[in-house]
Amino acid sequence: MSHPNPHIDKVSILGSETISLGFHIFDYLLRDTLSNFKASTYVVVTDTHLQKLYLDRFLTSFHKISEELAAASGADATALPRLLTYVIPPGEGSKSRAVKAEIEDYFLAQSCTRDTLVFAMGGGVIGDLVGFVAATFMRGIPFVQIPTTLLAMVDSSIGGKTAIDTPQAKNPIGAFWQPKRIFIDLSVLETLPEREFVNGMAEVIKTAAIWNESDFVLLENGAEAIRDAVLKPVRDVEFQGATLETRTPAQQLLLQVVMASVAVKSYVVTHDERETGMRGLLNFGHSIGHAIEGLVTPKMLHGECVAVGMIKEAEIARHCGFLSQVAVGRLTRCIQAYGLPVTMEDKLVKTHIGNQYCTVDDLMQVLRVDKKNMGSQKRIVMLSGIGKTLEQKPSNISDDIIRKVLAASTIVHPRPINVAPVTLSPPGSKSISNRVLVLAALGKGTCRLTGLLHSDDTQVMLTALTKLGAATFEWENNGDTLVVHGNGGKMQVPDSELYMGNAGTAARFLTTVSVLVPPSSVPGQHTILTGNARMKQRPIAPLVDALTANGSELKYLEGKGCLPLKVTPFSHGLTGGEIQLAASISSQYVSSILLCAPYATKEPVTLVLTGGQVISQPYIDMTIAMMKSFGVTVEALPNNTYRIPQGAYTNPTDYLVEADASSATYPLAIAAITGTTCTVPNIGSGSLQGDAGFAVNVLRPMGCTVVQTETSTTVTGPPIGTLKPLAHIDMETMTDAFLTASVLAAVTQPATPGGENVTKISGIANQRVKECNRIAAMMHELGKFGVTTSEFDDGIIVHGHDIASLTPPKDGVKCYDDHRVAMSFSVLANVVPGGTIIREKKCVEKTWPTWWDDLEGKLGGRTSDIDLGPPSEHHDYEVKSSSSSSKKGAGCCAKSDATVVVIGMRGAGKTSMGRFAAKVLRRPFEDVDQYFEKTLATTIPDYIEEHGWAAFREQEAKMLTQLLEKFPSGHVISCGGGIVETESSRKAFTKYIAEGGVVLHLVRSIDEIEAYLNKDQTRPMYGESMRDVWSRREQWYIECCNFEFVVAGQQLRGVEAEDAKEWALVESNFERFLKVIMNTCARGQKRANRAQVVAKPSFFLSLTFPDISPALTHLSKLTLGSDVIELRVDLLQVPENSGTSFRNHLAQQVSLLRRHSDLPILYTVRSASQGGQWPDKDVEGMVSLLMDGLEWGVEYLDVETGLPRSAIDEVLSRRGNTLIVASWHDCKGDVAWSSEAMETQYKLAKSISPDVIKLIGTAKSMKDNFECSEFSTRHTASASDLPLIAMNMGAQGQLSRVLNNYLTPVTHKLLPVKAAPGQLSASDILTARNIIGLLPAKQFYLFGSPISQSLSPLMHNTSFQSLGLPYNYSLHETATVDESVVAKMRSSDFGGASVTIPHKIEIIPKLDEITEEAKAIGAVNTVVPVEDEQGKTVLLGDNTDWLGISCQIERNLSSTSRVEAQQMKGLVIGAGGTSRAALYALYRLGVKDISIFNRTTVKAQAVADSFKDLIAVKVLGPNELLKSSDSKADFDIVVSTVPGTIDSGSMFDEFVFGGSDKKGVAVELAYTPRFTRFLKLASKAGWATVEGGQVLVEQGGWQAEKWVGRKWDLESVQGQMDIVQAGRE
Repeated sequence: MSHPNPHIDKVSILGSETISLGFHIFDYLLRDTLSNFKASTYVVVTDTHLQKLYLDRFLTSFHKISEELAAASGADATALPRLLTYVIPPGEGSKSRAVKAEIEDYFLAQSCTRDTLVFAMGGGVIGDLVGFVAATFMRGIPFVQIPTTLLAMVDSSIGGKTAIDTPQAKNPIGAFWQPKRIFIDLSVLETLPEREFVNGMAEVIKTAAIWNESDFVLLENGAEAIRDAVLKPVRDVEFQGATLETRTPAQQLLLQVVMASVAVKSYVVTHDERETGMRGLLNFGHSIGHAIEGLVTPKMLHGECVAVGMIKEAEIARHCGFLSQVAVGRLTRCIQAYGLPVTMEDKLVKTHIGNQYCTVDDLMQVLRVDKKNMGSQKRIVMLSGIGKTLEQKPSNISDDIIRKVLAASTIVHPRPINVAPVTLSPPGSKSISNRVLVLAALGKGTCRLTGLLHSDDTQVMLTALTKLGAATFEWENNGDTLVVHGNGGKMQVPDSELYMGNAGTAARFLTTVSVLVPPSSVPGQHTILTGNARMKQRPIAPLVDALTANGSELKYLEGKGCLPLKVTPFSHGLTGGEIQLAASISSQYVSSILLCAPYATKEPVTLVLTGGQVISQPYIDMTIAMMKSFGVTVEALPNNTYRIPQGAYTNPTDYLVEADASSATYPLAIAAITGTTCTVPNIGSGSLQGDAGFAVNVLRPMGCTVVQTETSTTVTGPPIGTLKPLAHIDMETMTDAFLTASVLAAVTQPATPGGENVTKISGIANQRVKECNRIAAMMHELGKFGVTTSEFDDGIIVHGHDIASLTPPKDGVKCYDDHRVAMSFSVLANVVPGGTIIREKKCVEKTWPTWWDDLEGKLGGRTSDIDLGPPSEHHDYEVKSSSSSSKKGAGCCAKSDATVVVIGMRGAGKTSMGRFAAKVLRRPFEDVDQYFEKTLATTIPDYIEEHGWAAFREQEAKMLTQLLEKFPSGHVISCGGGIVETESSRKAFTKYIAEGGVVLHLVRSIDEIEAYLNKDQTRPMYGESMRDVWSRREQWYIECCNFEFVVAGQQLRGVEAEDAKEWALVESNFERFLKVIMNTCARGQKRANRAQVVAKPSFFLSLTFPDISPALTHLSKLTLGSDVIELRVDLLQVPENSGTSFRNHLAQQVSLLRRHSDLPILYTVRSASQGGQWPDKDVEGMVSLLMDGLEWGVEYLDVETGLPRSAIDEVLSRRGNTLIVASWHDCKGDVAWSSEAMETQYKLAKSISPDVIKLIGTAKSMKDNFECSEFSTRHTASASDLPLIAMNMGAQGQLSRVLNNYLTPVTHKLLPVKAAPGQLSASDILTARNIIGLLPAKQFYLFGSPISQSLSPLMHNTSFQSLGLPYNYSLHETATVDESVVAKMRSSDFGGASVTIPHKIEIIPKLDEITEEAKAIGAVNTVVPVEDEQGKTVLLGDNTDWLGISCQIERNLSSTSRVEAQQMKGLVIGAGGTSRAALYALYRLGVKDISIFNRTTVKAQAVADSFKDLIAVKVLGPNELLKSSDSKADFDIVVSTVPGTIDSGSMFDEFVFGGSDKKGVAVELAYTPRFTRFLKLASKAGWATVEGGQVLVEQGGWQAEKWVGRKWDLESVQGQMDIVQAGRE
């Protein structure tokens, strides 16, 4: 069709209708310009991107219309105007002096004069630049704006501002020069990338926010339609929207909001063209937005920065009391609805800027040079409401206020004394707000909600309900009233996932709501509920289980039992009938089903609560009461059962949300702790919320005066420092308030002099699964103040302290993104001397967004700002889980419970190692080949013979997909070797990895594989060599995996290796690898804890071999005394003529190290400029090698801070469970330790969120060593500081190596070269530390009698000597544990003691504490002096006998059994003291079936009875271990504890070791004689045997490790023991 005559809307500016808007208006704009602005020359300036889209069309239309106009006027066709084009590169870089000059030179070269008109066709860069050229060329020529981005349409093209950038600032040089026309063609927006369109919407939102609430409402309610108009345009006809007849409603709405924005700017420009007052209103969001933009450009776009700026400036207005939280919340929701960020922590922001952090100081520095400033005053637009500003110009705002709002943390200072009584109304209840939103949305009719909480949580709920189509929402009374138009339960599958953030209430309620959603017309659509990292850890399994049992289909997409969830819609929705629900974890599960139960489709719901005590009953009662308000009455039946009738909610006309009772505890607690008075006027005894009883049940018993009416509560605290402890308070009905009670309990005083000062709070077990583990968080953070706490299964115990004794933590209180943690500690901070830093202050926005404003402005508190730098990962014990394993390709971490898929060549050991992995991880095992044959009821050879290889491969890929869908988590799957041959399988692996799966490539020497496969006839061969097959597949294997394990065992001949012990080493190697990648070794243990090394000082050995293979036989000697072993990748060389790649050689080196040493591996690629050999320019190669290290599961990874930040972020995004060492080396000695430059390096290292920081200088004088030590002390003073390696290189720097405490790099005389100048051995350092007094001599003892023949002194002194420790171990023989023993233990030089008979029980009362293991065994064999938090030495009793037994059993089980420990049978012979350790060892191994035999059955029974609380031990009768017995011996593990010298013939014979097929482990605890009758019989039966001397050495090694923190020289000790025992034989 021909181009229609478009409908044009016009907007007047400066008295002229200069601005034209419409769709498809190119022809119109040219005709209008050529008709009204005659020129001899027209120039169109655009960029290369737009050139491809529009320039040809523009030229064609220009010439066509020029000719038409000439013909219509009778003009000479030869006198047509000329059209020139000039194209520049796109982007902000073109907006410069240089490009401006180039354009001007072009104009001059083309003989352009004043009779020239310029078209600026493009975005803001083109408009600003070309406008400035027009303003200055020939002292001004006319120009026309043709904006092609939304941002330019509504902002930069209007008003005549033109400018260019300089290196110092954005837009500092320019002029006001008004365009003759501005043509806004909205159809061009359809070619914009989504991000660019959204970028422009920030300006549209801005103008509505400052000018017209009606326009803002259109934006609030029309987000989806406005986005669809551009991103999903309707194209039913050509030139859709050009005429009113073809314009869609979405297009009309888009034009309406854009024109409204244009009209506002035009009005303001008309009345204030030169920005002397009103025009400054258009800068709302720009002051702070430009400051952000100045730091992050070009990674973030202008509109994205302005969006964040708008929220920050609105928060400033809120802080000043000009703007309500309602308005801030509406603005936030509107901005988010268009996909714009609202904070710098937004996921969208992090996607673009990575870990870059904008400090407050940096932002303030940019603000200082803002053009809008008036002198030193910052001029910022202050909103007073939606569509209203405080003044008709920007307001002057002080730096203090700006800093306070910008800072991520705050300092709360002690509250002034004598604060007048305060009345404060907390925000609306979060619990009630979320419930009423669901009720009103599901209900019929319109309901007006007042008092609603405006917070992150309710925003999540509103957004989700909108996406589900459950209701429509609008605001009245300036946002104080939310009008809900409920759809009566009618909903739709949302277009995108429902993101919950960390909103647990919303997540649980919406899970059941999603079940009500019917299927859409598009098959295969689902509702996806997801959230942030913490939300993905919070439990939801009981609710999902209950709904699934009722016929709904919900599937976990990542970790089992947590979000994200996929909900499949069914026409029957919620079926109804009896639903059983475990309600002992969260009452929100109960409320979720109750709220949705009326909409059951088949029969009424009868909800039966199971699982013991129902948690938080008041919240269930609240839900039932609210349902009644909406017309549904729930019938409560006996035994925690509820019957809910079918029907629909009827919305009441109005509903008032009462204040949040949990939040009310904070102002009331401030009154309590400061001895002042506070009244909360909207929470009283009539509240639906259990927390309303906090004042009466907690504060009154603590000594407060409490007056509570039905609707209000007033608290007056006792004199400061006189609160009383609560001996016991059950807070089950108000669990969220326990945090408030805990901080009050920290400052109590005994009710009577000398009385108990301890508060015990119970009934709060559910608080461990809230926003964080709140009990652990409170204990950890209170401990920083010096408060003593402990926990029990159901609660917390807090000891009271004098307020004056409390010290605020140096690095502040970590809030774990938990609003209640932040507000609770702000209560405590009101009395703690000094000032308390509260980190992550914005987390309070979950329930009380204005808390910090109200604390200062209404409660009389005092706060100030502080910027602590980028938020670091929380490392604290049992508070937040550490990240899971890394993932290749998409930067996503593997899930800790993801199914492990094993791939690799046939013969690599996939099945054997897969089964072993399943055993270690305690998971079911699946084999693709077996699944194939079982599913298709045929063998693989038969299938291939009938259908061919190609069909087999495709069918194999289908089987893989089925298994991954069937078992996405909690399994181990082994694949066939050729599964990577098909593209569909490779895509399946890639997709699985992207979803957080684990694909493990098992690599084995091709020589070993060929040797093994020559014996394997179970599958047809390929018709080609295995080497050719490997060559073809190798890259596919690498692409398809995210982890790789190399089987390093040159002596192995096959997976079913004859050398079982050699295979056991491989398995041990593999188990260690699994523990790193799957985090199985660190449940409950956080990253920083894992980075800590017990020994002090600690060392890592820097290997400098080009190939470590020849050194493996000496590795135990090399690493003696070290805690970590460093593999210097940059020093490795591939052996000549090996035919292997560097990557494969490196993989082999890592695996060999792991196989021959159990020390953690520090994987380092050191660049040349940092003292290594890797080329500085090969950053890509270094990053690739670092990624390989993560893929191989190394424990530590060195990351140089000098790498490009993008490279660092790429590596760290896949760190998984590997600990990161951020390193920097000053090889030239340019940076002094006392300089600001070194502080900068420390901050830079810390900014990448490592686990360890390593800073190395170069000493030029002895002074450098002392400054280095002072630097280290300063940065490791706090328990929360990261571990630090700080040293100097060079001969003069050796003292710094002696002084360094953490992981000092060391060398060894057997190494070819030192890794760095000045390196010392571990022994050298320990000797030096002893000389200078840092490592004093210690005395160790053996207590017992008789002990003269003991081998312990030989063992321990051999070990101390080989380690270089100035320690001595001697005998102290006494008949009893007398005062001499106590004196030895209490001596200042006491290092530890072994305890043997008869003192193992008698010594217990002389000790301060004993371990749980020692308690269970009932005996102590090891005494360890440990230092408590106050620096006092505590004598700790432990038992290592069981460790010596269990470790030897584990080591030998790998070579004898493939049976799980739980299925094994264990036997202990003897009932003496060591029998208890043997029983405990079996128990800890997981053996369930345990028997004990002794000649005296009564003694055996007594030992068995002592273990009844742990496990049932069966007592065998006489002769049951002899052949003559009727019973059958069927044991897997037998431990003999009887003396080796007694006649055991009447106790047992070879019968105890079963038949010839039974191969187990026999452990002898007697070591004299060396080969006892027991061992000889076991060996003859083919069992693995453990000598008593081996157990002795093993347990002694554990003793030494507990004493000195590191492994001992097992080889030297065992050698000495063998010599002595041989002599005794």
